[in-house]
Formats: sequence, C-alpha cells, structure tokens
Amino acid sequence: MTSGSSDKVHVDLTGPPQTMLDMVYARLLDAESPRPVLGDKWARQLMDQVDYDTSKSPIRKQRRRQTTSIAVRGAQLDIWTRQFLANHDRPVVLQIGAGLDSRVFRVDPGPNVDWYDIDFPDVIALRERFYPARERYHLVASSATDLSWLDAIPADRPALLIAEGVSMYLTESDGVGLLRRVVERFPAGELQLDFWSRFGAKAMRKNNAVVKWSNSELGWAVDEPDDILAAVPGTRLLRAISVFEAETVQRLTKGYQRFAKMASRTPVLRKIVQFHRYAF
Repeated sequence: MTSGSSDKVHVDLTGPPQTMLDMVYARLLDAESPRPVLGDKWARQLMDQVDYDTSKSPIRKQRRRQTTSIAVRGAQLDIWTRQFLANHDRPVVLQIGAGLDSRVFRVDPGPNVDWYDIDFPDVIALRERFYPARERYHLVASSATDLSWLDAIPADRPALLIAEGVSMYLTESDGVGLLRRVVERFPAGELQLDFWSRFGAKAMRKNNAVVKWSNSELGWAVDEPDDILAAVPGTRLLRAISVFEAETVQRLTKGYQRFAKMASRTPVLRKIVQFHRYAF
C-alpha cells in the first residue's frame, strides 16, 4: 500500500483480496444509478481516496450484471443482519472476509453490539485508513480459516457470522470447519452466507471477469441447504433463496424483475447463486 503523486492510495493486492476494490466500485455504480438497490453512501467516499483506474476494471465489462447481483446480495444480507440484531440482546457479529465493505456503517448497530470485521492484515490496514473508528467495532487481522482468531471473541453471547462473497474462495474443508467451530463455540446465533452452485462455480471460472482478472482459485460450491445441514451439526435452516428470489430484486427495474422471475423458474439458473440463513 503506497501513496501516489495525486495523494491517492495505491493498493497492491493479489488473489481474492484484489477483488475488493471491484466490489466497492460496483456498489458505487449502484449508488449513483437512477434506481439504487443498496445505496451505499460510503462507496464514493472510499473510491475518491484510492488510485483505481475504473477503465481497467472488470466490472465495466459486465457492468449491469455484476453491479446488479452485488447490490442485490449486499442489500439482502443487510436486511437479514438488521433482523438478527433486532431479535438478540448483546450479540457479537463476525463478518469474515470483510474486505472494504461498509456494512457496519450501513447497518449502524446499537451500543450493545460488538462487531468484528475479519480479513488479512493488508486489508485490515486499508480499513483502518479508509474508515473511521467507532465504539464496540473491532478489526481482526487474520485469515478467516486460521481459527485461532475466535479465541479472542466473547463466547457467552449469541453470534451472527456473515460471509458475503467468501465461500467460493474457500475449500470445502476450510468452510465447513469454520462453520462447525462457530456453532460449537457460541450458545446460539445465525450463519448468513451466499453460495455458488457447482454449475455456477464452473461457469464463473470461465466467464466471470473479476475472477479471471484476479487469478482467483474457486473452491467450495453448494447446491442445496442439505449440504450444509448434513456437514454442520446443530444448524437449522431459516431461509434459502436464489439471487433471483431475493426481496431486494423488487428494487430493480421492471426489465430486471421480469428476467429474475423467468430465471427463478429455471432450475439450473435458480440455484446458480443462493443466499442461505441458518440458526444454531
């Protein structure tokens, strides 16, 4: 991480962390569109601080499709996060692979919530630079799969684990191991994740510009909630929906809503990207 002549921060990252600026750019495009879905007001403030050539962004190549799916996913998980916080006293929130996501500021949890954003040290250093500190907000510089970071989290409260855009970069063994450890450690809580189906993961390797540009390796894919229920004892399914069935699709244009309705009726498309919510 260095500063350029324009006083903007130049970010040097490789692999999955490299995609985090593309996610912010996608949220910026959504926020500045005529019909925002997520409406992330932090995206412009952050992008103004970064040396980032938008003309080279893979998001520009698949602008409408990428921006729409990223905004729908983020907004849906915001809804579920708020619902969890409204129904639990003194919870802890564990957002793994937080990247440069602004969820803690969008959701603005109350003073009884301890929120932890977990990511690699280089990414956490960027978060410290770009985002303000706030009470009961903690940054954890660690790989999500090095489970020793969990030892420092209070284990006597309900916990919410959020993993947005993370599962596909994990191996199945690491992903299942993380979920099992969270379920074992905390007395109760929720798991909120998005998954690509096996078919979707194959298509993503070939066609997704962000994945190809960052040379990311894709691993864990999930076809059905039963895959998680069988692998992680103690979990109970609350909801599993396709990206095309998300509540936030209603914020899209009529044309996108019609496409989503059609896709949700096509089995292979309906499963391609899923949002899962489990209680434990």
